[in-house]
Amino acid sequence: MSTKTDKIDRLAELTAATDTSTGASLWVEAWRRLKNNKMAVIGACIIGVFVVVAIVGPWVAPYSPTAQLWRGEVFTNQNIFVGPRAENWLGLDHLARDEFSRLLVGARQTLMVGIVATLLGFTVGALIGGTSGAALVLGGRIGRRIDTVVMRVIDIMLALPSLLLAVSIAAVLGQSLTTVMIAVGVVQIPVFARLLRGAMLAQGGSDYVLAAQALGVRKRRIALGHVLPNSLSPVIVQATLSLATAIIEAAALSFLGLGNPDSAEPEWGVMLAQAQDYFDSAPMLAIYPALGIIVTALGFTLLGEAMREALDPKLRS
Repeated sequence: MSTKTDKIDRLAELTAATDTSTGASLWVEAWRRLKNNKMAVIGACIIGVFVVVAIVGPWVAPYSPTAQLWRGEVFTNQNIFVGPRAENWLGLDHLARDEFSRLLVGARQTLMVGIVATLLGFTVGALIGGTSGAALVLGGRIGRRIDTVVMRVIDIMLALPSLLLAVSIAAVLGQSLTTVMIAVGVVQIPVFARLLRGAMLAQGGSDYVLAAQALGVRKRRIALGHVLPNSLSPVIVQATLSLATAIIEAAALSFLGLGNPDSAEPEWGVMLAQAQDYFDSAPMLAIYPALGIIVTALGFTLLGEAMREALDPKLRS
C-alpha cells in the first residue's frame, strides 16, 4: 500500500508547484509539453479512435451483433469455424454472429462502463477528500479528528487489492451491468479522496492562501473558494489514468460472469470469456476483444502518464 499512497501523494504535491522562471501558469506550461510529447499524441489518437468507434459503432456495423445469420456454416462440436472473409471481415463467432459488428457495438458498452465508474469514483472520492482537506485547512481539533477518521477508512480501502474488492462488491450486489459500474467506481473512491486531500494540503501553504488570511478572509471561503478549485488538476490527471483501470477491471468482472446477464449483448469482457472454450480451434475470437481492451487501456495510460510528467516541475527544461 505504501507504494500506491506514495504515488498519489507525489501527484498531489505537483499542484503546489509553479513555474517562476517564465511566469507561465501550470496548465499552460503542461499543454506546451504535451504537444511535444509523442506518447501523449499517440495516446490521444488511440482514445479518439476508441470514442468515435463507441459512438458511431452501432450505426456503421454491417450486421446486427445478435443475429445468427450463418448458422449453417459454424459447427463448434466439429471445430468448424469461419475466419475472415469478404462479408465477415473478422469472421464469425461460435454462434455464427459477425465478429466485426460485435466488436464495434461492444465498444460503446465498454466505454460507458468505464466513464460511469470513473465518474462515480471521482464524485464520491472528491466529496470525501474535499471534506477531509477542508477540515484540515479550516484547522481546529474537530477538523483534525474528522480528517483522521476519514483517512483511516481510506487507508483500509487502499490496503485491499482493487480487483479483489471489486469482485467482492459485485458478488454481493449480484450480476448486472450496474453492479460492474458500482464495483469499479467504489474501488476508485479512495484514490481520488486521498489525492484531493493531499492536493489541498499542498495548496494550504501557498502564497495566495497566506495573503487571504492576512486580509482577513474567512477560512471556509479560503478552503472551498480558493484551495479546492486549485487542487483539482491532479484529480483530473488521475481520472484519465483511472479510465484505463476501469476498463480493465470492468472487463475482468464481465469475464468472471459478474457483468451483464444478457450474454447476447456484445461487451469485450463477455466476448473474451465466451471465446475461452474455443481458444484451441479459433484463437482469434479471444484475441480480437483482448486487443481492444489492451490498446484502449494503453491509450488512456499513455495520455495520463504524459499529463503527469507535464505537471512535474522537476522535468521542465
